[in-house]
This record gives sequence, structure tokens and C-alpha cells, in this order.
Amino acid sequence: MKKIAFSKVKERVLFVWNIPSFPVLFLINFILGLSSSFFAPFSSLFGLDEVKMSNVGFGIFMTITAIGGVVISSYIARLSDTNTSRKRLLVVTSFSGMLGYALYAFLRNYFALALTGFFVLGVTAGAIPQLWAYARDALKQANIPSEETPFIMNIFRMFFALSWTVGPALGSWILMKVGFEGLFSFVAAGYFLSFLTIVCLLKDVPKHSFSVKKAPIVRNYVKKPHIFAYLAAAFLLSAATSIHMLNTPQFVTKILHGTEMDVGIIFSVPPIFEVPFMIIIGVMATKINNAILIRIGFAIAFIYFLLFGLVQAPWQIYLIQFLSAAQVSITGGIAISYFQDFIPEAQGIATTLYMNTTQIGSTMGFLLFGVITEVINYRNLITIYTVFAGIGLLSLLLFGKEKLASSSSVKSKIQGL
Repeated sequence: MKKIAFSKVKERVLFVWNIPSFPVLFLINFILGLSSSFFAPFSSLFGLDEVKMSNVGFGIFMTITAIGGVVISSYIARLSDTNTSRKRLLVVTSFSGMLGYALYAFLRNYFALALTGFFVLGVTAGAIPQLWAYARDALKQANIPSEETPFIMNIFRMFFALSWTVGPALGSWILMKVGFEGLFSFVAAGYFLSFLTIVCLLKDVPKHSFSVKKAPIVRNYVKKPHIFAYLAAAFLLSAATSIHMLNTPQFVTKILHGTEMDVGIIFSVPPIFEVPFMIIIGVMATKINNAILIRIGFAIAFIYFLLFGLVQAPWQIYLIQFLSAAQVSITGGIAISYFQDFIPEAQGIATTLYMNTTQIGSTMGFLLFGVITEVINYRNLITIYTVFAGIGLLSLLLFGKEKLASSSSVKSKIQGL
């Protein structure tokens, strides 16, 4: 039985690996994930402790950067679904990442950092959505059956997770050895490596496979109740997650009296579990309605935040990080491919709409973190974003039936194409 199971897993992995362009896409996804994992866990330490921003000032700074990402990546999305090739856009966005983080390594002026974050890293924000949209286009180009898409996209997301198994811990070590100048230099080097990989190894997808003369009007989709409910839930969970990401380093170092290495380990533990979880959930997604799995993911997120607020020492956080991995494996994997099926005729618009919604949620989270921590401590803040996750779950439960019906309709439509 074990040999049969192993043989099936091997067969599935080889099936995904042999899809044209996917080995290169896996590599790019891993590199971009590693680059982001070097900085994201330590962003609040950079703003509050290195640059000496106030809590409110840091919240505004992160908000400015997030707005730049939403605005510019939305424009990039419209280009990608009309006339401009995704490869060309990936070249531009990866190069801007190299430039932006190289500037972060040396800039310490608040306004210079904010301008760099808005304009330069705003362009970089389009990299991940375009990479995911390119992956969906590659699946269409290879004539992969639509029922295999959730599994394949979860494997694709797994490579991003793999980078986070080592990134935060390695980032914390780099930070302690060479400071933020060295850390940002490593991030810039990661984007430069992805730039070279895209230029030298990634093939362009023929325009006729995804281009349209006129991009769809986004508001026509957003006003549909089931889509709006889904986006509202994604917004709330993203806000909760971003507050949690900024709050955790401060909570661990200032309330639990832990170290920067504790922070790095805490952020590195979940991706270790994410790898097997994503394979399992990817297989489940081919057999179970994805809407059900996504509601389970939101429920796990709520429970995780609830338990996080009860810990009394850094080591106790390690014990519940598998819950974080479980919810990310669902909400960060099949959730995107599930939403892409709502707008199958424009993958760039669909991917960016979903990611921009989560980015706007993150923006709200950044601002709330700065404002609320001026008046309450880091432990009490956990209660607030736990409520956010709970409301997001409630939104999905209330609109579940309508959303399920719509999902079935969309799948039938796609299968008929």
C-alpha cells in the first residue's frame, strides 16, 4: 500500500513538473518568496526601532506603501490583460524590486522611504499577481483540465511556502550580523536573481491565449453578492493577518521578552507544515467543493488568533503555529484559484482584484496597528484582529449558499468552453 501511495504521489508531482514553463515558475516563485520572507517579519522592527518612527507614523508609512502597490499593480493588471506581455511586466516588476530594496538599505529619511515605497515598490507589488496569472495562462496553453487547477496552483503556492521555511530564520540571523543594510541588500539580490531568471529562462505566452481588446469592468463583478461577500471576508482576514504580522515581533520582544531569533523561528515554523498541508489540501480541492474548504480555513484562522492571545511565553507560540500553516494553506492557496474562476476571461484582472482586496485589507491593518497601539498594548490588540477574522468567517457562512451556487455555475461555464 505504501508503495502504491508513493507511486501515486510521484506520478502527480511529475505531472505538475512536466507542465511547460512550470519548473521556471517554481524557481521564480521560490526566489520572490525568499526575498519577501527576509523583510516582512521584521518590517515593524525596521520602522519603529531602526528608523525611529512613531507607531502612527509607521502605520501611515506602511499605508502609503500599500496604496502605491494597489494603484500601480491595478494599472499593470489592465496592461497584462490587454496588450502587454506578462513576461515583460515581470521583468519590470522584478527590476523595480531590486532597485527599491537597494534604496531601503541606505535610506533612513521618512519621506524618502515613503516615496520609494509608493512608486518603486508599488511597481514591485505587481510581480506576484502577474506570476500567478502567468501560471494560469501556462495551464491553459498546456490544455490542463480545469479540475486539476486547484491542486496544481496549491503546489505552485507550496514553493512560496518552502521559501518561508528558511527565510525568516535566515533573515533574523542576517539582521543580527549585518543589520538592516545587509538584510535589504540580500532582498535586492533576490529580486536581481529573479530578474535574471525571468529574462533568461521564462518563455513568453502567446498573446492570443489571454489577450482581449478591452479589459472587463471590475465593478460589474464586485457588485455581485457572492463575489462581494468573498472579497469582504478576504479583506477582513487580510487586515487581521497584517496586524498580526506587525504585532508579533513587538508582542514577542516587548511583552513576552523574547529575542529577534524567537521572531524568526515563529515565522519559520508555519511554512514547514504548509508544505505537506498544501499537497493534502490540493488533492482535497479536486474532490471537495472549494467553498467548503475556504470556510474551514477561515474558521482555523479565527481559532489560531484566539489561542495566540492566550500565550505567556514565546515557546508556546511554536505549538500553535501548525494552525497558522493550515489556514494559510487554504486561504493562500486554493482561495486565489477559486476566485480566478469568477472571471475566467481575464486572469490578470481576477488575480489582481483578489490580491488588491487583500492588499487594501493589509493597508487598513497597517494603519490600525499604528493608531491602536498608541492607546492599547500589543496583547490587547490581538483581541481586535481576532474579531476581524470572526466577522470574515461569519460573512462566508451567511452568503455560503449563494456563493456555492455561483461557483457551480462558473465551473459549468468553464467546462463548456
